[in-house]
Amino acid sequence: MRDYHVNIFYSEEDEGYIADIPDLRACSAFGETPNEALAEVLKAKESWLASAEANGKPIPVPEYRPVIYRVG
Repeated sequence: MRDYHVNIFYSEEDEGYIADIPDLRACSAFGETPNEALAEVLKAKESWLASAEANGKPIPVPEYRPVIYRVG
């Protein structure tokens, strides 16, 4: 089963790490470490999916893959 891709990057402006899930619009989280940002975005993902389901919104299929993983 494919799962959603998670991006994690350091933000100078926020002085910490941002994690986001590109397939889930506006699903992102902050952490002081990469592991903290990942843990927080996984919680956000569960909330995002539960909210979409509760409100009858479509659940996106995991599609996003960074260019380096695409076979050509």
